[in-house]
Amino acid sequence: MSVITLGQAIVLGIVEGVTEFLPISSTGHLKIAEGLMGIPVDDTAVVGFTAVIQVGAIAAVLVYFFTDIVRIVSAWGRGLADRRQRDQHDYKFAWWVIYATLPIVAVGLLAKPLIAGSLASLWVVAGSLIVGSGLMWAADRMGRHKRGEGDTTFKDAMLVGCSQILALLFPGFSRSGATMSTALFLDLDRLAATRLSFFLGIPALTGAGLYELKDAMAGPGVGAAPLVVGTAVSFVVAYASIAWLLRYVARHSFNVFVGYRIVVGILLFALLGTGALTA
Repeated sequence: MSVITLGQAIVLGIVEGVTEFLPISSTGHLKIAEGLMGIPVDDTAVVGFTAVIQVGAIAAVLVYFFTDIVRIVSAWGRGLADRRQRDQHDYKFAWWVIYATLPIVAVGLLAKPLIAGSLASLWVVAGSLIVGSGLMWAADRMGRHKRGEGDTTFKDAMLVGCSQILALLFPGFSRSGATMSTALFLDLDRLAATRLSFFLGIPALTGAGLYELKDAMAGPGVGAAPLVVGTAVSFVVAYASIAWLLRYVARHSFNVFVGYRIVVGILLFALLGTGALTA
């Protein structure tokens, strides 16, 4: 019998789609939603489910940025075939995304027992939401927002890529929040920081979803139907979320996300402290 029903899969798919690319932590919100629905957040199959439905959100990125991705991959292919094409920024950027993904892959494999164990606690989520808010607030004010997407360098990609590890180890920190904040500290403007976060998320989240698929299906597992439904729902909702976020960051600061994260973190601490919710 599946540990997640179809109705719960729909709810979790909506949560994933809305929160994956907003800097408010999709993992944290998924764990909160699972806790409220009585789903064991540290169950191996449940941890696998949350990783698998992220693939739906990533598919939304692939569709939304299809033209950009084709341009970058084409430049990469031309560069591999012709040395004279290797000075193009898109060719270099493709390699940077690959290199910047390696650190999180290494940490994810080495620290998997810890990530799926003690760090899966909702106490960690609550603390990470608030600490991550402070980092985001500082980055938005200290960053000079003077560099666009075409100004990104190998150093930018590596530092932003490595920042994904924070979200991997501390659910609630937010992969989007960590990557966007790091990019802002490097003086990228908000739109460039957001787009870089999207591109770096493609290999990291796709790889995580495929790797965790076996755990989601193991034992009683989640079952194929909830996985398919949750992934499909996350795709549809994430596509709308991406379109909204890119319009929003072009005109506004990240203050609304900072405030929201703090409120959710405090409420989560209160629910855990009073016993209304178990960690």
